[in-house]
Amino acid sequence: MDTPLDQRLASALGGRTAQVLEKAFGMRTVGDLLAHYPRRYARRGELTALSELRLDEPVTIVAEVRSVSERRMQNRRGSILEATISDGHGILTLTFFNQPYRKQELRPGVRGIFSGKIGAYRGARQLTHPDYELFDPDEAATMDADQARRWAETPVPLYPATASFPSWKLQKAIETILHVLPPLNDPVPDEVRAARGLLAFRDALLNVHRPETDADWRRAREALRFQEALVLQLALFGQRAERRSVTGPPRVPGALSQGFDANLPWPLTEDQQSVGAEIEAELASGIPMSRLVQGEVGSGKTLVALRAMLAVAESGGQSAFLAPTEVLAGQHLRSIVAMLGPDLAARLRVTLLTGQLSTAERRKALLAAASGEQRSSWAHTLCWAIR
Repeated sequence: MDTPLDQRLASALGGRTAQVLEKAFGMRTVGDLLAHYPRRYARRGELTALSELRLDEPVTIVAEVRSVSERRMQNRRGSILEATISDGHGILTLTFFNQPYRKQELRPGVRGIFSGKIGAYRGARQLTHPDYELFDPDEAATMDADQARRWAETPVPLYPATASFPSWKLQKAIETILHVLPPLNDPVPDEVRAARGLLAFRDALLNVHRPETDADWRRAREALRFQEALVLQLALFGQRAERRSVTGPPRVPGALSQGFDANLPWPLTEDQQSVGAEIEAELASGIPMSRLVQGEVGSGKTLVALRAMLAVAESGGQSAFLAPTEVLAGQHLRSIVAMLGPDLAARLRVTLLTGQLSTAERRKALLAAASGEQRSSWAHTLCWAIR
C-alpha cells in the first residue's frame, strides 16, 4: 500500500525539478527527498570560518559582503563583477562574468549563503559564478529586539548539494513538501516512542528540516536515528525468521571431531568448550545458524570455527572460511593445516582459492568445490570449504 512518502517527485515538485534531483542525488520519491537530511546547521548571525576552506572542494558557506566592484575585460567584450565576502577575518572573492545586475543584489553589509567550488586566481581564493541566497535584512529590521535575535539565531539547514542543485534550492524543495505533508504512519510503536521520549515521525521530519532551535534538530535526529535502527533490526529479524523456517540436515560431530580434539596439544579452555557446545547444539538442530564469536587475538576463535566445520564435514556437508585479504587467508590456511595434521588435511583436501589464481585454475577449483569432488578450498573471497 502506497504512503505519502511514496509519491513521485514529478507530481509533487514538477517534472523538471524531479529530473534534476534524480540525476544529482538519485531521488525519485517524496520519501527520498525528506530523507536527505542537513549535513550541518548555520545561523544568519553566524559566519563561516573561511580559513578552513580547501581548494577544489565544493562548499556552502555563510558570509557577509564587504565590497563590490565592476571592471571592463581587457581582451574581450564584457565586464567582470567581483564581490568580496568575509567571515570577519578572512576574505573570499566572488567572480561573475557579464552579470552586472548582481551589483544591485550583493550590497556591502548583506549576509547570505554562498555555494560553489573553491578556486584560486593570482594566489587569492575565489568562487566563480557561485550560487547564493541572501538573507533579507529588511525582515530583521522590522522586528523588535527579541524577534531579531531569534531570526539571527534560528538554525539554517545546509544540505549535501551539487552545483546543479545548491543547498537553498534543496531547502525550498523540501519546504514545498513539508507545507502539505499529511499525517504519517510511524514505524516506532507509540509505547516505545513514549517510553524513550521520542518525537513522532512527522514531527521529527519537520524539526530536522526547519528547526527553530538547536534542541529541535537534535531531538529530531535522535528520533530518526532510532527509527532507522529499529526498521533495520526488524528487517534483519524478518530475514532471520525466514531463513530459520527452512531447515537442513542436522550436523552432528562424531569420531572425526573426537579424534581431532584428542590430538590437540593443549586442552580446550572453558570458554572454547562453552561456545563450541552452543554451536554444536545449533548445528544439530538443522536450523540455519547465524552467530558472532568475539574474543581477543589468540583466544582461539579460529579453533572454534574449525571444530564447527569438522562437525559439518563429518555429516557430509561443506563449509567456507572467509578472510578479508590473501595474506590473511594464507596465514589461516597454514595454521589450520597445522592443527588438522597432515593426514586429516590431506583427507579434507584444504585448498587455497584467491584472486591471483589463473582463470583456468579458479574455474577448476570452484567447479570441484561446487560438485563436492574437492573437499575443501580457501580464499580471501571464498576462503576455504570442507566437505
